[in-house]
Amino acid sequence: MPVSFLSTTQRERYGRYPEALSSEELARYFHLDDDDREWIATKRRDSSRLGYALQLTTARFLGTFLEDPTAVPSSVLHTLSSQLGIADPSDCVIDYRTTRQRWQHTTEIRARYGYREFAERGVQFRLGRWLCALCWTGTDRPSALFDYANGWLVGHKVLLPGVTVLERFIADIRSRMESRLWRLLVRGVTVAQRQRLEDLLKPAEGSRQSWLDRLRKGPVRVSAPALVMALLRIETVRDLGIKLPGTHVPPSRIAALARFASTVKVSAVARLPEARRIATLVAFVHCLEASAQDDALDVLDLLLRELFTKAEKEDRKVRQRSLKDLDRAASTLAEACRMLLDPGLPDGELRERVYAAIGRDELAQALNEVRGLVRPPNDVFYTELEARKATVSRFLPTLLRVIRFDANPAAQPLAQALQWLHEKPDHDPPTAIVGKAWQRHVVQEDGRINATAYSFCALDKLRSAIRRRDMFISPSWRYADPRAGLLAGAEWEAARPIVCRSLSLTAQPEATLAALTRELDKTYRRVAARLPENDAVRFETVGDKTELVLSPLEALEEPPSLIALRNEIKARMPRVDLPEILLEVAARTGCIDAFTHLTERAARAADLTTSLCAVLMAEACNTGPEPLVRQDTPALKRDRLMWVDQRVGRDSRKNSQK
Repeated sequence: MPVSFLSTTQRERYGRYPEALSSEELARYFHLDDDDREWIATKRRDSSRLGYALQLTTARFLGTFLEDPTAVPSSVLHTLSSQLGIADPSDCVIDYRTTRQRWQHTTEIRARYGYREFAERGVQFRLGRWLCALCWTGTDRPSALFDYANGWLVGHKVLLPGVTVLERFIADIRSRMESRLWRLLVRGVTVAQRQRLEDLLKPAEGSRQSWLDRLRKGPVRVSAPALVMALLRIETVRDLGIKLPGTHVPPSRIAALARFASTVKVSAVARLPEARRIATLVAFVHCLEASAQDDALDVLDLLLRELFTKAEKEDRKVRQRSLKDLDRAASTLAEACRMLLDPGLPDGELRERVYAAIGRDELAQALNEVRGLVRPPNDVFYTELEARKATVSRFLPTLLRVIRFDANPAAQPLAQALQWLHEKPDHDPPTAIVGKAWQRHVVQEDGRINATAYSFCALDKLRSAIRRRDMFISPSWRYADPRAGLLAGAEWEAARPIVCRSLSLTAQPEATLAALTRELDKTYRRVAARLPENDAVRFETVGDKTELVLSPLEALEEPPSLIALRNEIKARMPRVDLPEILLEVAARTGCIDAFTHLTERAARAADLTTSLCAVLMAEACNTGPEPLVRQDTPALKRDRLMWVDQRVGRDSRKNSQK
């Protein structure tokens, strides 16, 4: 990793005041308490008192002493002079700038307020340990780690070192953590496994594509053959036999390595140093099994939805074509029922009268037609599904062989049903999953089980169970057990120290809970003491309970000036296209600078802002890149937009959503 990773703006901002400070910052860092004012009052001249206050508050806010201690924003100068009762601070600033007391004051502030140098014993060890925890558990960019370290130094009263010193320190910490990660990932890899991983970078036999390209290419169609290919992809990954070491490695670090291997060119992976290359491939293969299983279940969900939707549509068409037959049969039965309900017909002659008016055969035929055409409210359209059993038979055996479904207690009957479909034992299948809608199709009149109907019933239940996460798989990113993310037992005890250190918490919770308890108690007491004078709060007795009632805020009427201002702004708003607004906002705010390249280096591409805005527009409008492609504009060509989406935009958007 390059040592120089800060931008020019970050270097200029380091240890310097911003152009403007918020009221919260002024109140937090530039307020002088009684002890400060008493000590400052011992200084003889106004210039000395103001200069001392400037240097003290600058050290609190920036963590350093400025070469020109008076080069502060006017708001800071006004805040401090008003607290010290100095009417004309400008002359004091000029006098203090030329005195030798400024150097004495820095020494005095160090001694009195406990400020230390970065090179002092223990400082770099404590900061390094904290940064190691951040680097090990997260994937923050070096520039973000630099800001974290800056805040840590200011908070622990350590004077900021030179920008290059801190930059090299962070680069060294991050490099050590990456080397540790690579060593752990390759620790358990055998020589044979290492060779299989290296072979992933070579072209497959009879093809120009490498095995790595083949494996990271997911399914693009929704069909039974595509699902089978996705399942065979999972088996190929498992055959590599790559397992992670027993030592706990944060999943975020493994995912970052795998994401790098899945997006860059194969040649870029091949050029990596050996340790990093093997570690990257180990992480890729480990994460690929989860991604491949997710892809397979995505195809399964879409395929089953298509099967059941088409069956429902086909049933609807059949019913529409048979409406005339249903109407005719219903009319015949209605006539028979009318005669049955006629009180004028004797019971002994009723059957003969019905047969004489309608006919026995015609009545039986009408009854059979109604039975065949009428559907129950929860019909499953099995007749149309049965016509598609060939599609299911293509993927179901492979699905049950490759995917290892697990279930929570509510879905255990479904898990047993899938196991029966996979093993096909001699005994009858468990029928706990067969509801009323499937009962008449699965259980035949002689009591035997219709295997085809049972398979469709299980797939119907499986589709719903996967969406509810009652059925899940492992490893997986999207279809894993929701309870698996909770640490417990030995795993939590192993992860506790480093997690607590990264959160600046003690491993034992008693001290933290005690501090929170005291803070909560003090807050309750302060609120209770102010209740008699607080008109917005009152207590009312409702039944046998006392409830706290907060008075609603009174609505403020909009003044005419606000209405006029709103109309003026609305009239002045330019009538331009949305892409033009996005480009102008990007030009004015520089928000596009927040997007980083996959390699965390600056992307060397002309008109990158235009391409990124096009990608953002395509995603926000859910239109895809097609409406924005312009072959006459290099920044808007199809390949350029796809490159920006894959290499620059995607991970930055994911990180922003987190």
